[in-house]
Amino acid sequence: MNWTLALPEIVLSVSGLAILVFGVLQRRDPTQVCSLLTLAAFVLTGVLVLLAPDGIGYNSVFVGDDFARYMKILSLAGAALSLILSMDYNRREGIGRFEFPVLLLFSTVGTMVMASSENLMTLYIGLELQSLAIYILCAFDRDRLGSAEAGLKYFVLGSLASGLLLYGVSLVFGFAGTMEYRGLQAALSASAEIPTGLVIGIVFIIVGLAFKVSAVPFHMWTPDVYQGAPPPVTSFMAGAPKIAAFALLLRVMAGPFGTASHQWQLLIELISMASMLFGALAAIPQTSIKRLMAYSSIGHMGYALMGLAAATPAGMRGTLIYLAVYLFMNAGTFAVIVAMRRRGRPVERIADLAGLGRTDPGLALAMAIFMFSMIGVPPLSGFFGKLLVFSAALQAGLPVLVVVGIVSSVIGAYYYLRVVKVMYFDVATAAFDRPAASVSLVSAGMGLVTGLFILLLGPVSSAAQAAAAVLFR
Repeated sequence: MNWTLALPEIVLSVSGLAILVFGVLQRRDPTQVCSLLTLAAFVLTGVLVLLAPDGIGYNSVFVGDDFARYMKILSLAGAALSLILSMDYNRREGIGRFEFPVLLLFSTVGTMVMASSENLMTLYIGLELQSLAIYILCAFDRDRLGSAEAGLKYFVLGSLASGLLLYGVSLVFGFAGTMEYRGLQAALSASAEIPTGLVIGIVFIIVGLAFKVSAVPFHMWTPDVYQGAPPPVTSFMAGAPKIAAFALLLRVMAGPFGTASHQWQLLIELISMASMLFGALAAIPQTSIKRLMAYSSIGHMGYALMGLAAATPAGMRGTLIYLAVYLFMNAGTFAVIVAMRRRGRPVERIADLAGLGRTDPGLALAMAIFMFSMIGVPPLSGFFGKLLVFSAALQAGLPVLVVVGIVSSVIGAYYYLRVVKVMYFDVATAAFDRPAASVSLVSAGMGLVTGLFILLLGPVSSAAQAAAAVLFR
């Protein structure tokens, strides 16, 4: 048993327990200190992830490789950015309790376990650890009806999705006789014909994971939960957990079920097309910026699924780069949403952004960069993400999928440009309250990353290439 493979997860878990005990024993409010300690734990864990060795341990249920490292770093980055956004927001809203960073930490541990899963049971355990903490985080503002409703809805529908996933796992185990990825791959390669029950099990696993990434038609929880949950929690949900769920999808579908790609490729293609079209069309009538981002998220998950539908190394690399691009665009956009406060109260209507270009030019510029990037305007990061997944799908012989993606991008341009129009051309309303330095730092930093992504494209592309290569060994 090579326990050093899981050293980052062990250190982060022990840090979480230590921070929890520290918070309980303090007489004064320890929230800010606990948040800073959690950020330090994320940084330390990130260093350990980069230094962790490759290999398989714990009786072949846990793996360390370039793919796991890539996904873990993205998850840690998403969690850290969301925690930074929460520090000032929670204090102003009166929900600044030390349990918040601890729950965020343990959810991140779950995402890391998911990225390193080498067994269907490890997959499920990591998924549940991540999900249980998020259910509580969604309802963290418990005195507000919308937050409590968001937590309850996500819990009920998430439990249903977990049941479907577990049923799929049981079918796969029943027909293949193993839950280890390598054993499943060997069993499928040796079989001349894949049993129908095994195919049904694969479909149920796809359904369970599609729910976690809010892909159509398993998206029903997304708008209400995004709107009801506190914005820092929504930022986290749209980042790290979706990246971890994609890690599972890519590792499972390209690894153990890779030889059966002809059985599931069409399903992924249909889910991708439905997500892109529905996300684009349903976002048009939205008046709440948080609901707009919910439907936008559904569409972006459709674009990311294009790489998986291609079922090629180029497709997987495109998806990995797209996930990194989306993480930073999303975190920056939610930093702007957190900054939307007027006279001490948060506002979330798109109309509330009216005249922001005159009242706060810096914040408006950052938001405009994120909106143009989500459209796919060069040379912003979103352009490179879409270019790579479109190219991979075209090379894999999926021209219909590419056409649907282009049409969805054109439709999406309408509501993204509407936000820019409101900021720069509508009559200015009262200015927003001065945002906290931490919020300004995240919005400015993510704006720079999004705008100057061409400088980062080489290193990110190399890391994604190495991660994708692992899946096709």
